[in-house]
Amino acid sequence: MAGILTRLGAMLSLGIMFAFVKLAGLQGVHVTESLFYRQLTAMPLICFLIWRSQRGWPSIVSNKHRLHILRSVLGIFAMGLNFWAMTLLPLADATTISFTVPIFATLFAALILQEKVGIRRWSAILIGFVGVLIVVQPGGSLIPAFGAAVALTGALVTAAVTLVIRMLGRTETSIVTIFWFSVYTLPVLTICAFIYGGGHDAKTWGFLLGIGIFGALGQLCITQSLRYAPVSTIVPMDYSALIWATFFGIMIFGQFPGLSIWIGAPIIIGSGLFIAWREHVRASKLTVAKAEPSA
Repeated sequence: MAGILTRLGAMLSLGIMFAFVKLAGLQGVHVTESLFYRQLTAMPLICFLIWRSQRGWPSIVSNKHRLHILRSVLGIFAMGLNFWAMTLLPLADATTISFTVPIFATLFAALILQEKVGIRRWSAILIGFVGVLIVVQPGGSLIPAFGAAVALTGALVTAAVTLVIRMLGRTETSIVTIFWFSVYTLPVLTICAFIYGGGHDAKTWGFLLGIGIFGALGQLCITQSLRYAPVSTIVPMDYSALIWATFFGIMIFGQFPGLSIWIGAPIIIGSGLFIAWREHVRASKLTVAKAEPSA
């Protein structure tokens, strides 16, 4: 229950963060400036978590810096595209498209990592893409085509990030991965903030502060939820993000989800949940298979 509640809190925090991202975008704030304050605010929190960990600062030592750099490059592109999508599309539309990440991740795992994907997960992938077509409606959608393309590209790159994180996860803890992500991205984002940033009024600074605070809080809750419960238990909670995206979209921006979202979103979510369940079943079978020889 602690893991579920913490994960739900993470989705609420990220929903508020994306609302601030959209509000800042409406004030003319460049996406890279929003990213800068998101990463800058998270850094003290990350350092605090490392300081409080059992091993402390020695735990950040790593010999996987090539993978950390790759994760950072892909991660900052993914975050930038996702932030940009939130400014181009209604929150519910952009959030729904972001739910395609597990679908793309499973596809990449099969094609790139040569993981065995059975007929059930392939079927879920195909059904998920049907949901995407319903939401995006190529050629006849009310959703701006460019915004949909940015959101889908963001989901693709985010899926690639999950593969790199999976490889890092064999030797690195989540907090170490997050630490090096911040270390490698902040210098570049600082330069971008100097180039694209500027003077803002108090309201806009408040939006940027909100991006940083709720982004850091969401990151903390995601990390903590993994300590309280297994991934298979908490991942379904991620889909609660659509509730908050719809709520904030209506209450703040007056944007009501169209019919295609109500039809396509359940298909995409169902596909993602089925993939998560099959991943859990597969992991359980592998655990049992490894335990049997020593039994």
